[in-house]
Amino acid sequence: MSLRRYLQLDVFAHRIGAGNPLAVVFDAQGLDDAAMQSFAAWMHLPETVFLLPPQDGADYRVRIFTPTRELDFAGHPSVGAAWAVLDARRVPAGCEAMVQQCAAGSLPVRIVHDATGPRVSVRTPRARPLPVEPDRAALQAILRDLPAGALRPALWDNGARWWLAEVEDARALRAWRPELAAIAALGGDALGLALFAPGDVAGCARTVRAFCPADGFAEDPVTGSANAAIASALLAAGRLSAGDSYSASQGREVGRDGRVELSVDEAGEVWVGGRVQAVIRGSVEW
Repeated sequence: MSLRRYLQLDVFAHRIGAGNPLAVVFDAQGLDDAAMQSFAAWMHLPETVFLLPPQDGADYRVRIFTPTRELDFAGHPSVGAAWAVLDARRVPAGCEAMVQQCAAGSLPVRIVHDATGPRVSVRTPRARPLPVEPDRAALQAILRDLPAGALRPALWDNGARWWLAEVEDARALRAWRPELAAIAALGGDALGLALFAPGDVAGCARTVRAFCPADGFAEDPVTGSANAAIASALLAAGRLSAGDSYSASQGREVGRDGRVELSVDEAGEVWVGGRVQAVIRGSVEW
């Protein structure tokens, strides 16, 4: 066992306690797949990210684990990892661009420095709808108490898979109490079900909730990959265009107040970002 630097971060948080917790393990060389997975399970945070030496011209490399599986990509671990690399001075302090290497490929990172500290955005893997038809009766039963929005429910993949469904009214979405066992049974190798509605928080264009009971969490506090998939679905539907950006509110139903920043660049790629707060600094032995 080796002693390694450790951070616990609050991602998509404009203040401590508002976002999604992330475990960050530095210098994870020597940890094999089983050790990484067992540590992530032991931590039982939505995700744990392991930082490794980069390859192929990247600034850093990550592996991302939930308590039950490894992911090719996830939003809040990617944003948090980039912030951690900058915070640890693994790159110059005023750095405005990096490249993250992960199982989904090499992803550009942008950093904006202002009076409140660095704000990180990551270009997400290009999302695609999958030709997997949901069990319509099961999905209709899950969503029966919600007023449906314009987009038809579908399974999307951007390195993580989410069933997406649009809801017409934010108040109805915030008050909703889902049947978690039915969501866990939706299939498609998805992390869960992400729902979105028009925004009801100042400065936020959309309200989002994401449920992933099959992965050990009834409701994820703030979900970068799901928000990015939602932006991709809106882009594909012609409801977003190159150059558009917006913020989403997520997490109030579980005592958080996350703010996720989404943007579409001129090439039609979706970026996800936000602010990060450090909560725990120390070391870990595993």
